[in-house]
Amino acid sequence: MTRYLMIWHQNPMVPSPMDPEKSLALNEKMWAGLDDMKKRGTVLEFGFFLDGISGYCIGEGTGEMAFRAVCMFLPYVIQEVHEIISYEKGKEIVRELYKAGIKAAR
Repeated sequence: MTRYLMIWHQNPMVPSPMDPEKSLALNEKMWAGLDDMKKRGTVLEFGFFLDGISGYCIGEGTGEMAFRAVCMFLPYVIQEVHEIISYEKGKEIVRELYKAGIKAAR
């Protein structure tokens, strides 16, 4: 299963409602969606950065699942999505590349 890091921030072009009741209602809807994804295991971790308008999410699934998750929060939240390769897999790939380069240079 592929893991993703999503860096999110509130969309400055679509501000939250100024009315506290409407703002809370909007947040409750987004939190319900997030809670559902956590229950299903597609969101492994979610957190806020100290600025209060951005944060991160670590998820697991397919590209289509990541795309669906990003679209659920539009237009209020913009997300930057990065596929994660594990340290062990990255180390293996880099090692293979260097070994192939050494072999080709001989």
